[in-house]
Amino acid sequence: MDFIRRIPSLFSGLRIRLCVLIILAAVLPCAFLSMSFLSFIRYQMWENDAIRLTAQAQIVTNDLISSGYIRGNHSDTIDTELITLSNSYSGRIMVMDRGLKIIKDTYDMHEGRILIYEPAVRSLSNSTETYYDEKNAYLILTVPIIAYDEPEEVLGVLLITKSTDDIMRSMDYFWSLAVIINLSVAAAAIACGILLSSRIVRPFERIASGISDITKGIKQDRLQVNDYTETRRISENFDAFHEQMKVVDDSRSEFVSNVSHELKTPLTSMKVLADSINAMGDGAPIEMYREFMTDITSEIDHENDIINELLSLVRLDRAKGELSIAPVNMNELLEILLKRLQPIAAMQKVELVLESFRPVTAEVDEIQFSLALMNLIENAIKYNNEGGWVHVSLNSDHRYCYIRVEDNGMGIPEDSLDRIFERFYRADKSHSREIAGTGLGLAITHEAIVLHHGEIRVSSMVGEGTTFDVRLPLKYIKETV
Repeated sequence: MDFIRRIPSLFSGLRIRLCVLIILAAVLPCAFLSMSFLSFIRYQMWENDAIRLTAQAQIVTNDLISSGYIRGNHSDTIDTELITLSNSYSGRIMVMDRGLKIIKDTYDMHEGRILIYEPAVRSLSNSTETYYDEKNAYLILTVPIIAYDEPEEVLGVLLITKSTDDIMRSMDYFWSLAVIINLSVAAAAIACGILLSSRIVRPFERIASGISDITKGIKQDRLQVNDYTETRRISENFDAFHEQMKVVDDSRSEFVSNVSHELKTPLTSMKVLADSINAMGDGAPIEMYREFMTDITSEIDHENDIINELLSLVRLDRAKGELSIAPVNMNELLEILLKRLQPIAAMQKVELVLESFRPVTAEVDEIQFSLALMNLIENAIKYNNEGGWVHVSLNSDHRYCYIRVEDNGMGIPEDSLDRIFERFYRADKSHSREIAGTGLGLAITHEAIVLHHGEIRVSSMVGEGTTFDVRLPLKYIKETV
């Protein structure tokens, strides 16, 4: 039973399928050709027999007419000729007159009787009929006996039955030969199928083995299997995927390092402040306590911000396809966001400006989309220079809402523009320790905008500023699976 259950899995392998396909491609045409050839040979044998028999019958009918046998003149010579001819064919000859009365039967069984036989009836109309009785292995021929005087007259019918045992023996020989040929072809096809299928599948096995080794870390080089166009494309696609995974791993390692540092820094600061308070004892001024507690609170808030960013990214991953979409007044939303961020801008001495060209309402998840815009505007403020500006503009047409966040701050290096939306990536390494962050803000923004079927583009010059352009459909269309 276990073997029977395993049969479908045995035929799921490419090698087995190719082997079976090669065997069938060789055996089936050979078997078809063999059957066709044998049928042709058998037909030709029947035809040749019929032609020879018809020629012999014409000679006999001429003798029957010239001797007057068909008109009732008995002749021992004709009887002997008929018996000799029938014995040579291992068959039977019957001579019938116009009324289908049997004048002579070489079997001496039905003389004097009338035989109503359809081919014989048709032969009375001057037609030679041939019929092969495959069941009894006989060839039956009916030939009209015609007097060629003026006018021509059908005087009777000559019916000849010939055994086809000789044809059957020949066919048995050809069948045996065909079986031997087909078995030889099948054996050769099996051998070729095993060899060819193994050779064809070998590159794919090398790919599987190479992927397994790379996955286990046994080897780190590229997967190069160029035997076929398909294996080369698989290798190239896997290598590209592998390189991408390396980049992700590197980014993740960098993220762990950044997050570890960002989480550790507030904790270290809080520990230093707490140790300082404990070291001062009861004699420390109350103002000093308040100042240290204010600093500890600030560090706790910073720690809380980092954790919230991580949780936001997790929630975005889980929210795919489950957004709470509703019409939102984008003008009011941006005003609220800029009002929240105004204290941070004032602290950084950055001018924050909102420009709305027309009233805009779009279907969005207000919480997720607010988080995306908040990250964009807050980054523009944080990575700006003292006395700089951040310009936020809102516009729309009949299909899309357009939001631009532009600043004249530090800018983003050109080699980082393609990666700033990657998770865990921070473009400006030189300021990553000075400006708090985990490299998750723009990844969160990108995820939220993509979830709304929108697009975000960036252009930047180091030292001159950065511009983010967001395009968002006014009508949200839920994707169907």
